[in-house]
Parts: sequence; structure tokens; C-alpha cells
Amino acid sequence: MFWVRFRSSVILMAITIAVILLGGDALFAVVLAISIIGMTELYKTVNLQKSPLGIAGYLAAAVYFGLLRFGFADYNDFLFIGFLLALMILYVILYPKFRMEEVTAAFFGLFYVAVMLSFIYQVRMLESGFYIIWLIFIGAWGSDTSAYCVGMLIGKHKNFTPLSPKKSIEGCIGGVIGAGLIGLLYGVIIKDYITGFHNTGLIFALISAVGSVISQLGDLAASAIKRNHNIKDYGTLIPGHGGILDRFDSIIFVAPIVYFLATIL
Repeated sequence: MFWVRFRSSVILMAITIAVILLGGDALFAVVLAISIIGMTELYKTVNLQKSPLGIAGYLAAAVYFGLLRFGFADYNDFLFIGFLLALMILYVILYPKFRMEEVTAAFFGLFYVAVMLSFIYQVRMLESGFYIIWLIFIGAWGSDTSAYCVGMLIGKHKNFTPLSPKKSIEGCIGGVIGAGLIGLLYGVIIKDYITGFHNTGLIFALISAVGSVISQLGDLAASAIKRNHNIKDYGTLIPGHGGILDRFDSIIFVAPIVYFLATIL
């Protein structure tokens, strides 16, 4: 299993680096694709993936990305209200086929997966986005690696939640510190190539550390959803890792945080 996970991680990392380097429409298409796949995985947990509610969710995601790509993001509020109205209309017309909880899940899926993941693309499109986007992966995957190493070496105290009983408090803290240090080193290395930031190393360290905290919360949130629905993984697309949501559960939360912090700072 270790080598299966390792091989999948290497391939996934290579694809991620290649797509981010290309940016533009290539990155847009990949983020859109993983968003639709991720929504499908989430909808499967409540058996909505082929239902009218699920189809409405996929269409809303496609429209959302279309507005984002062609510069009409200001109209997203209309889209969200329209999507909610469409779901309520389906709820009424098809009554009693669906329960209110399923309507809520369909609406939640658009935001939890498509909207949140879209910030990978939005970060890349920022000024100096070519350099800033790597903070998403430092805050998520860099944090995971740091937390794992620290937890294995000195982890003694169990995490505060039963959602991840194998994780330790030391590992959680190590993840934050590790991500911050990686962000600091990265910021120092590329400070001469990026514009719009003062004290790039410190700012990148802060963004990465905050990203680590959010990453760990995102991972726990994904675990909570899976436990509520008695599933181990969201899917089997990525050998050794599960589905898209299993591998991107932390990035879902980190991407918008990096976007907002980078914009503010």
C-alpha cells in the first residue's frame, strides 16, 4: 500500500506542477474537472449524483466557472440565488421524492467543492500569482508532511477530537510550524521575483502557517462528513488515496484563505 500511495503521490504532484506552470486555460480546465468529479463524489454520499438535484448542481458549477473565466464573476450572486430557486422548484415539483436535507446537500456541494476549489485558479490569476499559488500546497500538503513527521517522532498527546484518533497535538503544532518555516524559506528565495509584498518571507510564513491551521480543520471536516455517512473514502480515482475529495480535502479550505490573505497583505 505504501508504494501504491507513493506512486500516486508522485504522479499527482507531477501533474499539479505541470498544470500550475501552464496556468491559464489548462489550469482552468483541470480545476473545473476536479470540481465536477469532487461534486459527484460528495453527491454520491447522499445518492444525488444522478438525480435532478445533482444535475442542477453540475450545471450551476459549469455556469459559475464560465462566469469566472469570462470576467462576469460579479454576476455570481444572481447565479447562487437562481440555483437555490431552481432547487426549491425541483423540490416542489418532484415532492415527495426529495427531502429538505437533500436539497441542502445539493446547494452545499456547489460551495464546498466548486466555489472553494475555484480559488486555485483565482490565486494563479492574481498579480504574481505564479509564485503565490504554491502557498496553497505548502499550507496543505507541506503541513501534512510536517505534521506526520513530528507526530511520528515526538507525538504523545492525542488530538482533541475523535475524528482523527491517530493524530497528536504535537503533530498538529508541528504541521503549523513546519508549513510556516517552508513558507518563510520559499519567500526568502523568491523575494526578488515577486512584486506587491514587503517582507515577503515573513508574509509567506504567516500565510503558510494560517493555511496549515485551516488545512487541518478542513481535513477534520471531511472526516466528519465521511463518518456521518459511514464511508472510508469518497472514491477510488487515486490509488492508495481514495477520491478527489480525499486528496484535496485540505486544499478546498486553504485555497480561498491564501487568496484573501494574499490580497489583503
